[in-house]
Amino acid sequence: MRLVMDGVPPEPPSLVEPEKSGNAASEERDARVAWFRHARYGLFIHWGLYAGPAGSWKGVEYPEIGEWIMKWASIPVAEYRELAAQFRGDRFDAEEIVSFARRAGMRYIVITTKHHDGFSLFHSQVSAFNAVDASPAGRDFIRELANACHAAGMPLGFYYSQSQDWTHPGGAVVRDEYWDEAQRGDFDAYLSEIAEPQVRELLTNYGPVALIWFDTPVHMSDERATRFVNLVRELQPNCLINGRLREDRAGFDYSSMRDNQAPDRGAGHAWETPATLNDTWGYKANDHNWKSADTVSFKLVDIVSKGGNYLLNIGPRADGSVPEASAEILTKVGDWLLPRGEAIYGAGPTPYGEELSGSGYFETDKHWKYREPQGWRCTTQPGAYYFFLFGDHGAEFSTPGLPGAVVSVDLLTDAGPVALALSAADSGVRFRLPSEGRSVLGDVIRVRFRE
Repeated sequence: MRLVMDGVPPEPPSLVEPEKSGNAASEERDARVAWFRHARYGLFIHWGLYAGPAGSWKGVEYPEIGEWIMKWASIPVAEYRELAAQFRGDRFDAEEIVSFARRAGMRYIVITTKHHDGFSLFHSQVSAFNAVDASPAGRDFIRELANACHAAGMPLGFYYSQSQDWTHPGGAVVRDEYWDEAQRGDFDAYLSEIAEPQVRELLTNYGPVALIWFDTPVHMSDERATRFVNLVRELQPNCLINGRLREDRAGFDYSSMRDNQAPDRGAGHAWETPATLNDTWGYKANDHNWKSADTVSFKLVDIVSKGGNYLLNIGPRADGSVPEASAEILTKVGDWLLPRGEAIYGAGPTPYGEELSGSGYFETDKHWKYREPQGWRCTTQPGAYYFFLFGDHGAEFSTPGLPGAVVSVDLLTDAGPVALALSAADSGVRFRLPSEGRSVLGDVIRVRFRE
């Protein structure tokens, strides 16, 4: 049985075009998403009370995603709330997180301000079930991260579970499967008394918010979703809204794919793949199924070559520390990415498309996964194409047709560009790669031409 990764059963990826409106509104949206299209690669952080149980409850280990432990174990509300008394986050260091994201090559951060369990990492005046009032930490972790991000010029987005809230009465649960009478209540009352006021707090008290990442649109009709849209537009007009706010998942500023999924082909509008680094979002002590660094680099390139963004997750431990394995993987990818960043940041999608066939994702018993890194991908900048070569591709490569006369061909290495000798090949060029300067995470060839 496949896991329910975001509250709804997985289904084949599809891209929903952001809602259309007048030309002026479309131009405003394009201006809002410009930074997002340029960033391409972001850090997702799932952290909360669920990191304490770390996938187990009363001696029973649950195989599903860690941040859903309250549901998997059917933990009563009062009992789950007691976890807050153990939540300290002593090792949470906002400045270190921002520094880590930069080293990893990520250009924005999105953190769970409140997940489905209803516990807030920020100081909410609406509900005392938060890190300041209900835990010995006594810290507003969102304020700390916001301050660090603003100081470093790092765009910060807020994940907020607007409809599923398992500890506040009326907060919808998936398929309305309640396990505690304390969860029952009026959904619209929950929205007006908890969700909407908390979103107002987030958009009022923490400076510029790059995006708000809504999730699992249970019972989110157009009328209910519109109230949140109006709230965001009123308070922070430049804040992006993702496509998980209402039930049809139509994008407002950009489309959000289902978890760990990417489309076969790209689209003209902005979109994003949210993904796990292992098999869970929140921390699980026994989940060691880490993606390799070369798999991460391949997925990043594949997504960017289709015009999308890659939002890759880490799940800190209860004390706020980042698991060593995830830090090692992302740092390794960052070391590869930064000297080759021109091929990713602000890059456009492939001008071809035939390279995308047969080497994308496939379905497993848990969720969608990519095949082993293989083949090639292409991204674009004005006057340049970037060819990424993955797997055992040999020492020679011929490009498809190019739009202009070739000026130069370089291998982008850790030490800088290395010029390659080339020869004509149909309407493209053929070149051989040197024995030095290549990378197991993928070779990047820059082909410059006269437009």
